[in-house]
Amino acid sequence: MRFDGIIFDFDGVLLESEYAGNLQIAEYLTGIGHPTTAEQSMAEFMGLSGADFLAAIERWIGRPVPEDFHVARAEEDERVLAEGLESVAGSIAFIESLPLDLPKAIASSSKSLWIETHLDHLKLRHHFEGMIFSGHEHVARGKPAPDIYLLAAERMGVSIERMVILEDSAVGVKGAVASGAEVIGLVAGRHCGPDHAERLRALGVHHIAGSFTDVARLIA
Repeated sequence: MRFDGIIFDFDGVLLESEYAGNLQIAEYLTGIGHPTTAEQSMAEFMGLSGADFLAAIERWIGRPVPEDFHVARAEEDERVLAEGLESVAGSIAFIESLPLDLPKAIASSSKSLWIETHLDHLKLRHHFEGMIFSGHEHVARGKPAPDIYLLAAERMGVSIERMVILEDSAVGVKGAVASGAEVIGLVAGRHCGPDHAERLRALGVHHIAGSFTDVARLIA
């Protein structure tokens, strides 16, 4: 492998949560009088967290987010935390194929509880113990700022210039490119439409991978 470490985004890279989550958001917004498709939700909100996520919702609907939005999101999160979600095709085999001593981390906009619980469902948590970073909890500025990637690299003891980052969202790619690492735009998830690769490439992503087989080739 031509890199000294690898950083994974989580939702949409390892876990097929982006489509499911954005479908729920779209159905909620449509139900309150703001017709929204899952594809529109992914284009407008995917990769954002915390205040940035809520601000994007409010811009889309032109008014404050209703209080029951948070209730609906919490109920959906509780359900999938208990039941689990499928992995992105090829992700588990890819991680298990990596050298055991290769530094690996997750840098996600999601909360640690979400990441760790789903890693347990996928039986992958031991690969990332102590190297799980949440843009919601561990940095003052979440994506698209590069801070979470820089923190992960620092904790891993690897120069960011010797790191490769796998990202799937426009927000994530912006931060990853700004960090100075090599960036692979992964378009293997169900949420990635026909134009997704070009959107990521336009943001400065270095390589596009349509599968984890492509990722393995790109990092070899």
